[in-house]
Amino acid sequence: MRGDTPVVGVLAASPAELSVMQQATAILEKLELPHEIQVMSSSRNPDLVDEYARTAFDRGLKVLVCTTGITGHLAAAAAARTVLPVIGVPIASDQMGGEQALIVTAQMPAGVPVATVGVDAAVNAAVLAAEIVGVADPEIQARLWKFKDDLAEGLRL
Repeated sequence: MRGDTPVVGVLAASPAELSVMQQATAILEKLELPHEIQVMSSSRNPDLVDEYARTAFDRGLKVLVCTTGITGHLAAAAAARTVLPVIGVPIASDQMGGEQALIVTAQMPAGVPVATVGVDAAVNAAVLAAEIVGVADPEIQARLWKFKDDLAEGLRL
């Protein structure tokens, strides 16, 4: 997978949010989806986020998974600058409850959608990203079926 071009971009707004997003990368690895993970803040370095989102499609990415939390709305910033699907993962923190982050992530303006999963639900974001990419890839679909069959049998993630 290391030599493959990433198809999923995973973005965390801070090192504190990175631990939640590593749950997403663990699922993407299990599903053998090439991905990249980066830390960048839409508040501290908006130009970097802008460049990343604007070039994502040309670099071969198919979907972005981004955090939303106390450090800002990274998913919104990315969604405003790309034509790719963006999945937002609301992050709970001591300063801001998870419910607040969830509402902020779900309430995007018309024309700038962010698919929203539950609070700290990076695993679901990764599965959704795989399902999006898998629409056009029978091999990914087969791995997703196996993953879901394993879940139904009570096997661990």
